[in-house]
Amino acid sequence: MLNKEELFKKIIAENSDRITRICKYYNPNSEDQKDMYQEILINIWKSLDKFRGDSAISTWLYRVAVNTSLNYTGKAFKHMKLMVDVGHKNLNLVVDDEEYKHKLQQEECFNRLQTELNVLSVIDKTLISLVLEGLSMKEISNIMGITEPNVKVKLHRIKNDLQNKLKIKDHEH
Repeated sequence: MLNKEELFKKIIAENSDRITRICKYYNPNSEDQKDMYQEILINIWKSLDKFRGDSAISTWLYRVAVNTSLNYTGKAFKHMKLMVDVGHKNLNLVVDDEEYKHKLQQEECFNRLQTELNVLSVIDKTLISLVLEGLSMKEISNIMGITEPNVKVKLHRIKNDLQNKLKIKDHEH
């Protein structure tokens, strides 16, 4: 059995990239990202003794990281820009339509999607960031503290809204 320090080092070694991505989702400034990363590490350390194993360690880590990021960013999160790379491996999980998967490769469409993502509510931005991480509905439910059906309904609504807005804007061009 690992002691607290060994467990902490193992968790960070296995999840460093994940934590870094979460920091990028919640803050575009690289210095703030570093500060947020450190804050997440501190909170992981502080709450490690409280981890009961009710969920996967990765789910628990996401919850700590997302909550820390939201607290760190505070009220500014409403105006926060969700920073997504056009080559993000899970972007297709946010936009299902084949036509838009193809169009997302075009920078103009991607920029429109980025703009629409950035006007989402705090909760919706958080949901999208977790989907982009490739988490299951159950993991997202555990992290967000809402039921799995509620997660599915919210994501379905977000996807439909995004597709409708992108289609409307596509017809305007």
